[in-house]
Amino acid sequence: VQLQASGGGLVQSGGSLRLSCVVSGGTFSGWHMGWFRQAPGKEREFVARVNWSTGTTYHPDSLKGRFTISRDSAKQMVYLQMNMLKPEDTAVYYCAAVPYGFSEFEYWGRGTLVTVSS
Repeated sequence: VQLQASGGGLVQSGGSLRLSCVVSGGTFSGWHMGWFRQAPGKEREFVARVNWSTGTTYHPDSLKGRFTISRDSAKQMVYLQMNMLKPEDTAVYYCAAVPYGFSEFEYWGRGTLVTVSS
């Protein structure tokens, strides 16, 4: 299983970005896909997750309303739409996967850097 995130870059405060993650190497029925981020000097933070089969999503309250995860199973893609970005959203963003029957994120992709300028 491989995951590859892309779409990061430099954006001004208040702007938007959409991150993409290509998932390959499996069929992913019953899996969950998610996004995490890690800012410099901080611990990794959970951002969002989506059920690959049903599309059901979960966003923590702290990011709900600004960040939205989605997936396109036909294209084997996971997306993270980020709106109203703030400087504190600056981080490396990673996509990850929870295999069916597991409870932890077992597969991780290489991250993509998002920098939000003030």
